[in-house]
Amino acid sequence: MSAKKELLAAYWTLAGDVYPCAPNEISPFPLRDRCEAASRAGWSGIGLILDDLEYSIGKYGVSGVKKILDDTGMKYFELEILMDWYFDGEVRAKSDDCRRRFIELGGELGMRNLKIGASPFDKNPADFPRMTDEFGKLCQDVAMVDATVAIEFMPFSPIRNIAEALQVAQGANQPNGGLMVDHWHVARGGSPYSEVAQIPARFIKGVEMDDVGAQVKGSLFDDSTFNRQLCGEGAGDCPAFVDALEQAGCTLPYYGVELISEVHRKFPLDEMAKRAYDTTIAQFSAKAATSA
Repeated sequence: MSAKKELLAAYWTLAGDVYPCAPNEISPFPLRDRCEAASRAGWSGIGLILDDLEYSIGKYGVSGVKKILDDTGMKYFELEILMDWYFDGEVRAKSDDCRRRFIELGGELGMRNLKIGASPFDKNPADFPRMTDEFGKLCQDVAMVDATVAIEFMPFSPIRNIAEALQVAQGANQPNGGLMVDHWHVARGGSPYSEVAQIPARFIKGVEMDDVGAQVKGSLFDDSTFNRQLCGEGAGDCPAFVDALEQAGCTLPYYGVELISEVHRKFPLDEMAKRAYDTTIAQFSAKAATSA
């Protein structure tokens, strides 16, 4: 891998003073402002959550959103996060409504990847056969818009780690289905980088860079929501994570960066964009220097 890597700013990295499960998750910054800040800082793509995308469509229309992405050079576009895709009943009906919108809007806007997860509020034992079956169906639906589907394993959710996410993805065996390999979840889930290196490359559908604090603050969910660190400023080893992905044979054209941090999200928009980009891109130079 060259020292230069294209990066995508996942939604929370540039959303500003909002966070997952907040009363309002819509960014206070207009989409054009976020994309322009991303472009100035060097980003090649951006991710959005559905509520924020719907809000922006209400302001600009779908064509207006597409023009913003095109005008600012955001050539990679991701959406997140579909939950409850393996449930029944009313919860599943709501999930299916979101699913339809993800696919419809993703198709119109050129979505590369849809991130999905298992709810951290689901305390039932994981039903892996059902998850595998439903994941396969979801992948087939999303394939209609030529996008991938990535399971984000989270240590505080029913799909906790690499092995469990692989169990679902390999069982479904869909060409567009696999894992979102997020450094925070790898580190906090206790997975060694050697396990990342053993993920079959065809199941790596997304990567997210970030770092972990030296100590877990509060619950794992709280730590994930308020205490992620800039790459290279935490207790993880980001160059070793990159190296493990290379050993796995990962050939993704870009890596995402997901910084969910109470400190980071209060900075001015341009400073958020530059800090997150510069600290992440430096990890590739650090890896190259270590390998030389």
